[in-house]
Amino acid sequence: MTFSLDDLPIREDLRGMKPYGAPQAALPVALNVNENTHPVPAEVAGDILDAVALALQDVNRYPDREFTGLREAFAGYLGHGLTRENIWAGNGSNEVLQHVLQAFAGPGRTAFSFAPTYSMYPLLTRGTGAQWIAGSRDHDYTVTPESAAAQIAEVQPDVVFLCAPNNPTGTPMSLEVIEAAYEASPGIVIVDEAYQEFAPRDTASAITLLPGRERLAVSRTMSKAFAFAGARVGYLAADPALIDALRLVRLPYHLSALTQAAATAALAHADVMLGMVDEIVAQRDRISATVEALGYRAHESWTNFVLFGGVDDPAATWQALYDRGVLIRDIGIPHHLRVTAGTEAETSAFLDALASLESGV
Repeated sequence: MTFSLDDLPIREDLRGMKPYGAPQAALPVALNVNENTHPVPAEVAGDILDAVALALQDVNRYPDREFTGLREAFAGYLGHGLTRENIWAGNGSNEVLQHVLQAFAGPGRTAFSFAPTYSMYPLLTRGTGAQWIAGSRDHDYTVTPESAAAQIAEVQPDVVFLCAPNNPTGTPMSLEVIEAAYEASPGIVIVDEAYQEFAPRDTASAITLLPGRERLAVSRTMSKAFAFAGARVGYLAADPALIDALRLVRLPYHLSALTQAAATAALAHADVMLGMVDEIVAQRDRISATVEALGYRAHESWTNFVLFGGVDDPAATWQALYDRGVLIRDIGIPHHLRVTAGTEAETSAFLDALASLESGV
């Protein structure tokens, strides 16, 4: 006898929900989930292996529950006078965001963001029993301070997610918008800066807004700029009081000794790891210019991907690229597709494949 979810006593608010699931396929060029497609440099990989080997000597013991060394390393990387007391981390930034929701949302509470935005926000929200409320963006996917404040004041959410720059559109968000959102919000405001390292170098981070704002948090990830997606490490900066709240909901020893060792070793080589960012940005801008030349519309992007519109049939275009060995993402925005900026060779393969569709090759 075969059973389905409907045969189980699952929570009613989870019935009908779909899990997150970007396609995973063994294609020559995979540019669909915004990974850093560059491998970890050999000299850094060697130090990471040494650190993990050393950690293995004590793997029979529980790891440092407070992951003190890693928090100090993150504080040093972020700067701005932060200390380890301002830092939290988890197995990917999704777990960090889940901790925030577990502590400040939950049944009878609400979480909010401006759609379209990162698809995990509503999934994480509903998974913690809270209600998801979607606001709106302008036609170019921007949000003004006035609009942000008005929408948040009307909804009065317990948690506000601000994806800056935004996924899946790549749109930047100004500090003025973040300040307006914070002032209008009665609850926690979390700025998701997963792609901050790909923004222009002179762009100020929301971390500069933390002093005096005990309800503000800024999350980051090592998955993108640090080419560490497989290691699953995300982190957050906030007032120490907010960090204390997250301790109430985390699982004991949630970061393994091996994860702590690998991430700390990688952070020690931040300059080398981030050396890939300039090349990725160059390929991103190359994609934008070329898809425009092919007759599509590339939206402004401060990330490692490009959302482009003017696609008559996104499903057909996606399939045609797939058939040519190139995997990109249909994120559900009508007449749009999204592609990650990969290496120069991967970018060329995508652009050549896209151009071949236009020529009928």
